[in-house]
Amino acid sequence: QVQLVESGGGLVQPGGSLRLSCAASGSIFSIGSMGWYRQAPGKMRELVANIASLDNTYTYYTNSVKGRFTISGDTAKNTVYLQMNSLRPEDTAVYYCNIVAKTTRWENTGKNYWGQGTQVTVSS
Repeated sequence: QVQLVESGGGLVQPGGSLRLSCAASGSIFSIGSMGWYRQAPGKMRELVANIASLDNTYTYYTNSVKGRFTISGDTAKNTVYLQMNSLRPEDTAVYYCNIVAKTTRWENTGKNYWGQGTQVTVSS
């Protein structure tokens, strides 16, 4: 019932920039948080950035991306963005967006929903 559609990945040179987008649609009553994860070959999936509200009242970044990446949201569109600047080869990974959402007002807790993933490759 809930679908997340990602876009914005691609190939970029070191030092370049990309902006990822993730739009949520379907039977959504409320959203508790949205975030971005990534998984590189041979490594575990890690949380990159998280936003507790689409009005940007709380954000979190993992240490390796602080000062380079910015997460933001648009409440009217149920969309979360990840602006990535000063990209490095070690940022190469598949990036997944995630939301914690309720589909009805009677759910005790929200559930996790995942996007399909978008490839980000940083290489010269």
